[in-house]
Amino acid sequence: MREGKDSLPRRRKTCGFCADKVEFIDYKDPIRLKKFVTERGKILPRRISGNCSSHQHILTVAVKRARDIAILPYMSDG
Repeated sequence: MREGKDSLPRRRKTCGFCADKVEFIDYKDPIRLKKFVTERGKILPRRISGNCSSHQHILTVAVKRARDIAILPYMSDG
C-alpha cells in the first residue's frame, strides 16, 4: 500500500447507464455521446468513464456510427 496523500482507498465508479437503467444508447444523441469523448475526439476508456464492459462496447459503436454520419467530429478544430 502506498504511503502519503494517495493512501486513501478509491471508490469504484458505477456505470451511469446501469444506474439509469438505459436499455439503448442512441447514436443520434450527440449531447450524451460528447460526455464520453475527449476534446481531441478520442473515446474515453472504461477506467476513466466508469462504464461496465457491455455498455462501453455499445457506447463505442454508437460514437463510431455518429462519426460516420457526421453527428460527431472525428477530431476537434485546433
